[in-house]
Amino acid sequence: MASFRLLCDRSGMTHPGADRAIAGDGPPRSTLRWLGHASTLLVDRGTTVLTDPILTARVAHLRRRRGPIPNDPDVRVPDVVLLSHLHADHTHLPSLRMLGDVPIVVPRRAPDVLPALRAVGGRLIEVDPGDEITIGGVQIRAVPAEHDGRRWRRGPFDTAALGYVITGEMTTYFAGDTDLYPDLGDWVPRCDLALLPVGGWGPNLGPGHMNPPRAAEAAEIVGAGLAVPVHFGTLWPIGLERIRPERFYRPGGDFVTLLRDNAVTAVELQPGEGVDLG
Repeated sequence: MASFRLLCDRSGMTHPGADRAIAGDGPPRSTLRWLGHASTLLVDRGTTVLTDPILTARVAHLRRRRGPIPNDPDVRVPDVVLLSHLHADHTHLPSLRMLGDVPIVVPRRAPDVLPALRAVGGRLIEVDPGDEITIGGVQIRAVPAEHDGRRWRRGPFDTAALGYVITGEMTTYFAGDTDLYPDLGDWVPRCDLALLPVGGWGPNLGPGHMNPPRAAEAAEIVGAGLAVPVHFGTLWPIGLERIRPERFYRPGGDFVTLLRDNAVTAVELQPGEGVDLG
């Protein structure tokens, strides 16, 4: 990736640090907005890809603590939605119902585990690691994730957690929710942009997650040109605002600091901010 620049958010405000990067002339061919948590909006070759959408102020016991509620038209009319796994902070049924009739890519057997998915209004496309589909101008390939993908602790069906590689003018790796795993570099040998989880939604980070050092290692493994930390600093349990707040605010900045002297460029966005990817 040759260049990028920070974009203004939907309020029209240019964010501090926008002069840190250089971009070419003319309209961007690819853009990214971080909507908070694992929700991102990627535009590549004119195709809009929405990941793990949360479009509300809260998810069960979790409240949105930073950033605007994503409710602008660009978010509500994507060309495709990618769901990494069935946990409620990634497969949020009320948000999916807001999107209408759009293709929704899900892990294999996800509708068996969560039958309510069939009623959200979109066309479900079930995939396994290695499966590829084409939507508009991009190719989407499912890759593994090291994370418990179950919606329920018990039940007759199980389903995996996934990441996705989106290829258009550029190659983007959306990791979903994952820890490092041995053959990550085989599944994702190189990418222009990596969207990597660096935290969680509570004071403790359980198994199947990456902290900033492990996410920085993942950025190197996948050969990212640009790495953007996600899955932190947005949702927090109601009533726990004062418990280990560093777990809420710091992971993104720590991730960027770890990659400061590395070949990977890392940029921390605030929820609602975006980057022009050239």
